[in-house]
Amino acid sequence: MDLDPFCPIGIDAAKIRLLDVFLLYCLLEESPPDTPEEIAAIGRNQNRVAAHGREPGLRLERRGQEVGLFEWGQQLLAGCEPVAAALDAAHGVAAYGDALAAAVAALGNRDSTPSARVLREMQEHHDGSYTRFTLAQSLRHAADIKHLPLPAEVENRFAQLARESLEEQRQIEAADTMPFETYRQKYLAPERLNAIPIRRHN
Repeated sequence: MDLDPFCPIGIDAAKIRLLDVFLLYCLLEESPPDTPEEIAAIGRNQNRVAAHGREPGLRLERRGQEVGLFEWGQQLLAGCEPVAAALDAAHGVAAYGDALAAAVAALGNRDSTPSARVLREMQEHHDGSYTRFTLAQSLRHAADIKHLPLPAEVENRFAQLARESLEEQRQIEAADTMPFETYRQKYLAPERLNAIPIRRHN
């Protein structure tokens, strides 16, 4: 899971619902205690996906056996279906099932994954430059967020906090009677510096 570079706030409602479904699935699914061997395999799997996740036929380790990334993903998402259905029923919506269906579709179509979208956007609009892509997205999102209106009560609260902060600063500065140069000399005085303990690491 990572920030979505195409979403101004980094994650959208559908992804949050998918996370809800997946975390509940993890909570409800029987799982034996971790072992050192499994933890090591998880690390190797993470490295493989990070380095080769877009390669067709990538295989991962699961309980001492190899399994395809696509097949494992299909199994996990299929296991999430009852959870999504239960959440939709509880809330009277179809949003959780829709979020899960979108994940299933993305798993079966590499061109619709976030990484594919990033690569396509880089090639089509930024001469293949990741730096230009991220800068353009950052500026676009900043402009979008700045144009979002704040509710009046929130804006008034922030304005009040700003006034209180400035008043506190004024009071602190008014109560300060020591000239800055005097403070600086005392702060850097050798006797003060010598009094500060120094830890030595062997």
